[in-house]
Amino acid sequence: MEESNNYGHQHPLLLILNQDQLIHNQSDVTDCSRCGEKVSAPCFCCAEHCRFYLHKVCADAPLELNHPFHPHHPLFLMQNVPYSLGVYVCNFCDKEGSKFVYQCSCCELDLHIKCALFTFNVAENNLKELEHVALQHPLISTENGDEKLKDAAECFGCWEPLAKYTHFSPECGFNLHEKCAKLPFKLNHGCHRNHPLVLQFSIQQLSCKICEETDENYRGFVYGCSPCKFAVHIECVSASLDLGVEDKSHEHQFTLFPRGSSFICDACGIEGSYASYICCTCNIMVHKKCTSVPRIIKSKWHDHRLFHKYFLRIEDFRVLNCIICNDKVNTDHGSYYCSECDVILHVKCALKDKDSYEIVENEDEESPDVNSITKVLERNDAGEATVIKHIMHTHYLTLSDRVGEYDNKCCDGCLLPISASFYYCTQCDFFLHKVCVKLPKVKQLCYHHCQSQLVLTSNEVFWCEACGYLSNAFAYKCEECKKRICLPCIIALTPGAHTFLGHKHPVFLYIESTGPCIGPCFACGRNFKGLLRCKDCDFSIDHKCFSLPITSQHKSDEHLLSLTYHDDNGYSESYFCDICEEHRDPNHWFFHCATCDTSAHVNCVLGKYRFLKLGSIIEEPKDMHEHPLTVVKKIYYYPNCSFCGKPCFDLALECTGCNFIVHVRCPP
Repeated sequence: MEESNNYGHQHPLLLILNQDQLIHNQSDVTDCSRCGEKVSAPCFCCAEHCRFYLHKVCADAPLELNHPFHPHHPLFLMQNVPYSLGVYVCNFCDKEGSKFVYQCSCCELDLHIKCALFTFNVAENNLKELEHVALQHPLISTENGDEKLKDAAECFGCWEPLAKYTHFSPECGFNLHEKCAKLPFKLNHGCHRNHPLVLQFSIQQLSCKICEETDENYRGFVYGCSPCKFAVHIECVSASLDLGVEDKSHEHQFTLFPRGSSFICDACGIEGSYASYICCTCNIMVHKKCTSVPRIIKSKWHDHRLFHKYFLRIEDFRVLNCIICNDKVNTDHGSYYCSECDVILHVKCALKDKDSYEIVENEDEESPDVNSITKVLERNDAGEATVIKHIMHTHYLTLSDRVGEYDNKCCDGCLLPISASFYYCTQCDFFLHKVCVKLPKVKQLCYHHCQSQLVLTSNEVFWCEACGYLSNAFAYKCEECKKRICLPCIIALTPGAHTFLGHKHPVFLYIESTGPCIGPCFACGRNFKGLLRCKDCDFSIDHKCFSLPITSQHKSDEHLLSLTYHDDNGYSESYFCDICEEHRDPNHWFFHCATCDTSAHVNCVLGKYRFLKLGSIIEEPKDMHEHPLTVVKKIYYYPNCSFCGKPCFDLALECTGCNFIVHVRCPP
């Protein structure tokens, strides 16, 4: 036992070389002041017995460490690293840290002192640090209830859960699967012939040259060549030596082609290198992982099943943009597509999030008509449906293009004005756009995080979850959270290319995970999350303004008002709304009558109940009333609400068979 420098401590320190001396100087169990773990010899202790202890390895830790597994920046030993939550997590062992930590502030890399020095010695000493683990300790069962094995949850080689047998070192707490303990230190691999590959431990983001996967959270052994900056997962080294691969998603066997040259994978369109698999029958070359690309999937990004195909014809698609990332898809390589719609996806986008899709094993699992809400009764000579039965209406609907006769009517599905050809009921006041007729019964929404599906509903008055408007349009209702999204928002927020009459190019939906999703809307000027953007010019519009009607009526003008995208009225220095008489921003969209020279705010023309159809009947008003209720707006004789007792000045639900009436806001 000898005195040493105090390593920043106020009292002299004694060096304790063996465990018996430590026990003699300890009054109780004590932790190291740097690493926070239970102290053991050799260590330093305070000569004044103030309970200060320091492992010798922690005391000798350098202030700056050039770690072989993090070659770009040095790691600095820091005390009390400032974190918003007060703790950090070690990138090696994935456990919370202590007072001192090795840190690279550039890469946000944190390591315990012992973890940093252990992995450093592993690399510098060619894995000699591990020899005692394999040689001195027999196989020990992790299922025998041994107290020493309680913390031995994962293998330090592959970080997978420990199997029944493992090599275990109680001195350093280091444990390995038997298979990981027997990995060769060096090996020659056909995918990298210049130098042998050396077993190393990875503590940083890795891009494996064989599987091409980059996992930010990967920890464990890798085979690498430092001069060539080449690294592969240990599982990929053995897997890549499979000379032949069979998979039920492809009818032929794939054969290994181990050449260190780059190629473009015919299954996913992403560049690969070093190891490819070829099918000579189909003349395709793919990654190892792409030999088992699912042939059919169901995705939250689309309503129908998606099929994988190696080559598609450009002429089969109106737009070749992926509906997830909106970038162009190269049809010379593999992609996912919908056989019923003009929809295409990158393979990497479709399979990126495992929670967003499921694999369809049986090709006959779903027939095309399962999700249909219409039944065709009559067709014309061109094969177009002229008479249909719709699930949301009791009578038959007939096709018509006589828009002029119904220019004051709106579609009961989206509550936007009737335009182009449409279906109508000859017995009652019911209309549907052709696009609203083709809606699926069940909808998939990429931005809705509940596990349950959304089902088409009607005859309900609700607050739309997406736009916040009160509506009785068709809606999709989540069976789990019971939230509803109106049909105009569903149409606007469906991924893919959208045609917009106010812009000459198609616009594409961007949400938070797919690119520039926040920005100003050209129509109203407000910033929104979730924008429809043009890829050809600087144009963006939010989903609310995308659903604006092109024309609308208002009692202030006898003519139809037209939606106008810019104000060219150069002779006027001031701009006012002719309805509310307040200032109007000329850069924002507005409604205008060219005959009367009337201009008005969008909200003043459409009002706060733009998605409510007065006079529509709610057939099953939940448990409020035994009779159907009609949507009314009281302008005289203000009866008292049957729920709250206050007069119904505004929107209400009224029973025509009795004296029951309630505010729209009152029912549960």
